[in-house]
Amino acid sequence: MQKEIDSFISYLHNVKKTSSNTELSYQRDLKKLRVYLEGRGIRTVSDITEEALKDYVQSMASEGFKPATVSRNIASIKAWFHYMMSNGMITKDISFTLKAPKIEKKIPEVMTLNEVNSLLDQPKGDSPKEIRDKAMLELLYATGIRVSELIGLKLNDLNLQSCMITCRDLHKERVVPFSATAKNAIVRYLSESRDKLIGEGNIDTLFVNCSGVEMSRQGFWKLIKYYTKKAGIQADITPHTLRHSFAAHLVENGADLKSVQEMLGHSDISTTQVYVGLNHNHLRDVYAKSHPRR
Repeated sequence: MQKEIDSFISYLHNVKKTSSNTELSYQRDLKKLRVYLEGRGIRTVSDITEEALKDYVQSMASEGFKPATVSRNIASIKAWFHYMMSNGMITKDISFTLKAPKIEKKIPEVMTLNEVNSLLDQPKGDSPKEIRDKAMLELLYATGIRVSELIGLKLNDLNLQSCMITCRDLHKERVVPFSATAKNAIVRYLSESRDKLIGEGNIDTLFVNCSGVEMSRQGFWKLIKYYTKKAGIQADITPHTLRHSFAAHLVENGADLKSVQEMLGHSDISTTQVYVGLNHNHLRDVYAKSHPRR
């Protein structure tokens, strides 16, 4: 069973080019499944039954795991089985009938335009780090991509001429436009900052940390917290808050849900509909078009 898991993780890394955090997440989820199955005497992929998978999902719920965690584990299992089925390792995808629990949708925390501007204006210096931070913050709000997608971007995912980036996940890729404001920040980062941060290194990751390697999620989270405090913003701002703000501000100013869904990479438009009706009417006076930082 471990052999098939390792093969799947290798596929994610070498073919799908997923981030290390994504790979670690799948590894953790599938290791947990393997340990459970082996505890029931199931040691090979061919011995896994539909009943065993359903019992595993039920055990997670019984142990008090949150619905979101259970859903993520089910998604990992389904992705693994889809991979094995596609590569002839199994003859039947028994994960097909697994159903994710209903997750209560919370109203997303959304920043005001003043808060966004204040946050994005904080990296003002000319140091390589601040120039990089400015580019990362501008691009995150300009596109609404996930932090894992931001730190996982490669140089060839960036098209400066058309102002587009390509984001990839397990099953598909999507192309997301970005603003001229973000473009200017990225151009400055590439011309003045990136080479200084990399030094003698050789890496194709777009944004690197001060050691010249790919930034971690935790590293970017600390960056957000630092500039939030510097901006005097009292709210608890996370990288995902900028993603929510991007989507809510677009919808509030007339962007159609289908387009926002595509940019966010939501598989179901009902996920995007949460941004409809959020009370941000005060932003209408200051928005000329769907996105404010053009």
